[in-house]
Amino acid sequence: MSGISVEDANALLASIFAPWVQALRLEATEMSAEHAVLKMPYSDDLCRVGEMICGQAMISAADTAMVVAIVSAMGDFKPFGTVDLTSNFMRPVSGEGVVLTARIMRMGRSMAFCNTEIHGANSGKLSAFATGTYALPG
Repeated sequence: MSGISVEDANALLASIFAPWVQALRLEATEMSAEHAVLKMPYSDDLCRVGEMICGQAMISAADTAMVVAIVSAMGDFKPFGTVDLTSNFMRPVSGEGVVLTARIMRMGRSMAFCNTEIHGANSGKLSAFATGTYALPG
């Protein structure tokens, strides 16, 4: 299975997510049945002191990237829910956007397990990673 297209992923980002998630201005740049790559551009609205992108924006983007990866693995959108989301922040991202690479670790019949790496868009430095567990439709 090849997964959904970048165009379909971007249409999904514009249609099923809450307005505050859409305000992150996430854009899919690469898709397969096993992963999704999204970028989140720099915005002062997402920053705290020192032009640092706040953790809340990064973890919301990471969760969204994992959701898009799961939809790609399923081949079509069906509602499902986040069961667990864990984040680890290693360094700040200042004055630049981020690139999020979400990967399917295991896709079962009722659960999906994923991880996302968050890198600075310009520096390429690994800033954070997240793991997520999702309950799939029965």
